[in-house]
Amino acid sequence: MKPLDPRLLRRAKAARGFLVGSVLIGVATGLLIIVQAVLLAHGITQVVLHGAAVGQVAWLLAAVLLARAVLVWVQEVVAQRAAAAVKSTLRRQVLEHSLKLGPAWLSGERSSALTTLLTKGLDDLDPYFARYLPQLVLAATVPAGVVGWMATGDLIAAGTVAVTLPLIPVFMALVGWATQAHSRRRQHALAVLAHHFSDVVAGLPTLKLFGRAKGQVTAVREVTDRHRVASMKSLRLAFLSSFVLELLASISVALVAVGVGLRLIDGKLGLETALLVLILAPEAYLPLRQVGAHFHASADGVAASEEVFRVLETPLPQRGERTDVPDLRVTPLHLHDVTVLYPGRDEPALEGCDLDLWPGEVVALAGPSGAGKSTVLAAVLGFVVPERGVVVAGASAADEFAPERWRAQFAWVPQRPGLRTGTIADNIRLGRPAATDTQVLRALAQAGASELDPAQQVGEGGQLLSGGQRRRVALARALVTEAPVLLLDEPTAGLDAEAEAAVVAHLRASGRTVLLVAHRPALLAAADRVVTVGSPKSLDAALTGSVVVR
Repeated sequence: MKPLDPRLLRRAKAARGFLVGSVLIGVATGLLIIVQAVLLAHGITQVVLHGAAVGQVAWLLAAVLLARAVLVWVQEVVAQRAAAAVKSTLRRQVLEHSLKLGPAWLSGERSSALTTLLTKGLDDLDPYFARYLPQLVLAATVPAGVVGWMATGDLIAAGTVAVTLPLIPVFMALVGWATQAHSRRRQHALAVLAHHFSDVVAGLPTLKLFGRAKGQVTAVREVTDRHRVASMKSLRLAFLSSFVLELLASISVALVAVGVGLRLIDGKLGLETALLVLILAPEAYLPLRQVGAHFHASADGVAASEEVFRVLETPLPQRGERTDVPDLRVTPLHLHDVTVLYPGRDEPALEGCDLDLWPGEVVALAGPSGAGKSTVLAAVLGFVVPERGVVVAGASAADEFAPERWRAQFAWVPQRPGLRTGTIADNIRLGRPAATDTQVLRALAQAGASELDPAQQVGEGGQLLSGGQRRRVALARALVTEAPVLLLDEPTAGLDAEAEAAVVAHLRASGRTVLLVAHRPALLAAADRVVTVGSPKSLDAALTGSVVVR
């Protein structure tokens, strides 16, 4: 775990400005500490040796203390604002990068772990910016200035501090290695806990249905206990390391004090110089001790930032930049020998797929579950990069075009469509923000959902709608677009026969090119062609004569 990760400075401009500001504040703080020690030593000497009044010194000392308080306040304000800006920047970058990596990459990530990382995980950066980084800057500036000023009055004391001072960073490094492992284990335990809770909540209706909900209590308790144990180990390590650093600093200051006392008794050192050294000596060790204490408070945030950089440093698929995408209303689409292999799998999800999609044609993809039908749609959209083969529009490969321009030619309804919180009309307008109320109603009618009120709330994730209603809203969202090609994955799942017939009729009448994944006989019968993906042995005899992709 690096004290200051340079990737943080490269990724977030706010971190660079904050670091420069912290250096300036640190230098000013070091100067004020020296001035404060000089004033204290001079004032005490005047009172003890001469009995003189110290009114002027007291006012100067009060001004120095006030200036230090103002610097602390400014540092706190700057740190909090920088932390908020950096967290916002990293969250935006992770979300944008995740979208560019596409659904194929997201399917290999735990959504709950990613959510925890972008919320609670990055919130742990607050102590890193508000406490650790400012103290790190003080540790780099204050001891050097203090030791240099001490050397002007007592070279032996300055040498003692210079020799013992490096011991604290050495012990901090040893403690840091252990803390790094504990923080990673704690972050992992938190991710597992979040993922488990997410799975339990999502599957709670099913668990209740089969009487297995109470059985999850033990599992949740075990995961929570692992998180508790990891957290307590981190706290124990923090307390022990703080004790070690405090003990080391106290012994070092004691060595300086003993030497100063002996030389003062022998008359080799003046009272004012001795007082100055004794006041400055603890100030030399204090910033380093505080760095060790704040290091533990920021360890979770640093561990989270490392996970953020793992996501951001995941290389993006190679994409083209051409914007002259052919109009698929009049241009055919071809898949030539497309083979897709997902990471972590030995067998290809799709192998040797050849498919021709002509303008205005309705083509159904049929085959057993897991044969690669949804992967065909993902390959067309560019969500997955084929291991072999190519998707061609006219005479150009799809990967030559800019992804946003290419995907604008398609409207996609996935196997599990998602809805956002808001009204039905809000969700439909995601496909076409400028759609009028009339166009929204027409899209609902074409999706067989004319009975739905566009002003009706869908709830979080569409929980206020039935499964069939969610699918019809998603279909309406695709139909309201002006995309020439519709990619539909089981568009009539959960619909009754009458609603399904209405959807099929509107798809046929739309005049658009339609590529749909289908199992239901009504969809297969409505298609101009049925392309079988995978082995034909598991299919119904009615599909005899279909084109087979193996």
